[in-house]
Amino acid sequence: MTRLSVNINKIATLRNSRGGNNPNLVSAALACERFGAQGITVHPRPDERHIRYQDVFDLKAEIQTELNIEGNCQEQKFIDLVLANKPAQVTLVPDVEGQLTSNHGWDTIKNKTYLQDMCKLFKDAGIRVSIFVDPVEEMVEAAAETGTDRIELYTEGFASEYGFDKELAIKPYFKAAVKAREVGLGLNAGHDLDLNNLQYFNQHIPELLEVSIGHALISDALYLGLEETVKRYLACLK
Repeated sequence: MTRLSVNINKIATLRNSRGGNNPNLVSAALACERFGAQGITVHPRPDERHIRYQDVFDLKAEIQTELNIEGNCQEQKFIDLVLANKPAQVTLVPDVEGQLTSNHGWDTIKNKTYLQDMCKLFKDAGIRVSIFVDPVEEMVEAAAETGTDRIELYTEGFASEYGFDKELAIKPYFKAAVKAREVGLGLNAGHDLDLNNLQYFNQHIPELLEVSIGHALISDALYLGLEETVKRYLACLK
């Protein structure tokens, strides 16, 4: 079964909108675990507009499942945060300052040497590394040369095209997954996966290890409740 890691950034956004600590981020993460999620994902950004750096320390001390910290490893503060907390996994994302949300993967050919250094740094600390990539076979193949353990396929393209032609939408992701298997990389995926498209994606992508889902899942929880929502996402992954 593909593992579900719940991205709790949006819960932090709601908390921050009023100050204080309601909703409580740690309590929400523990509830996700209790309802069956196999991981918690956070993506801190320099302006701390959702996840605060202190949140990562608080979560690491309490959660029992895997902690996945996503972010821009070109920021020294992010590197220091990851090394201080030693999560199960760090996902390297090529964000730029002020970026609203992640919108592209690494050019693993152009940035190979840099990514090699980053992968070594985190792996030497005992942290599993995943690199955010677009569904392009050449980028997947080059990712294997960085020393990363996994890649995370950026799935906005699939989600955008799913309603028009799902077979065409899944095609580059299937090819990228096959290439990942050929070059010995573990496979994660995330971005705009939801209750409408997740089951199809999971059924057609070989050896998918983990999906990280935040915005859609937290939005669905407003209507369905968090427990029911987590259970429905898990059902899509069976």
